[in-house]
Amino acid sequence: MAERKGIILAGGSGTRLYPITLGLSKQLVPIYDKPMIYYPLSVLMLAGIREIAIITTPQDQDQFRRTLGDGSQWGLSFTYIEQPSPDGLAQAYILAEPFLDGALSAMVLGDNIFFGHGLPELLAAADAQPVGGTVFGYRVVDPQRYGVVDFAADGTVRAIVEKPEVPPSRYAVTGLYFLDGSAPARARQVAPSPRGELEITSLLEMYLADGQLQVQQMGRGYAWLDTGTHASLLDAGNFVRTLSERQGQQIGSPDEIAWQQGWIDAEALRARAAMFGKNDYGAYLLRLCD
Repeated sequence: MAERKGIILAGGSGTRLYPITLGLSKQLVPIYDKPMIYYPLSVLMLAGIREIAIITTPQDQDQFRRTLGDGSQWGLSFTYIEQPSPDGLAQAYILAEPFLDGALSAMVLGDNIFFGHGLPELLAAADAQPVGGTVFGYRVVDPQRYGVVDFAADGTVRAIVEKPEVPPSRYAVTGLYFLDGSAPARARQVAPSPRGELEITSLLEMYLADGQLQVQQMGRGYAWLDTGTHASLLDAGNFVRTLSERQGQQIGSPDEIAWQQGWIDAEALRARAAMFGKNDYGAYLLRLCD
């Protein structure tokens, strides 16, 4: 079976973060000491994924290429795909269809941050499913902002409801989707919603109707942050800073993960550390080498 491939959806106009994002892609805005996209990228890397498509707006693609390169510095391979207009999350599978070429996929939204001790094991369990899809439910106080899981009394999933006025549960579907090779073909069957978008919930409902959708619940030991507003952007930066300074460990470091996975050697890590020699991030990478 072909290796699972990754997709980072980093398009959109970022209007909720204006004026910050007037000249800069939202997914390149800093979250404490790293660009936002480093955090979702690190999630795909923790899942063992090395071939990754990065979907961006046409005008922002050069910024991403300058920031991320071709991925070889981390033992990865990046393919850049343009999203001419933001027509919904499910559109990503149509745009990425030639890249996926029938492979299983894991898509993560470019503004989502995941953290938790058991995260690699959770990702490995989702990756091990060759048929159907796996998404992750996370308990939130404001579920009406998200796609929400509707559970039956026995805990099985009845439906996923997009931005419900009366949420059937407090479990939001996070921006991380493990789907099988049928995702692009299914996405082509999605009809635009009243707001004119190809909704990811419609795609997930297709899997659910076929009895092929699993919802893994992320419990208390996990953090899921989305960074769509000025306040949540600051909250995310403070969260990363607090953990980094209290524990002396990095969150969302592709350099550290690539080294831990054996995709780059100590010499390559040392070269990356030298690039960042004037700050704490470089010093951290150097400590790993030593």
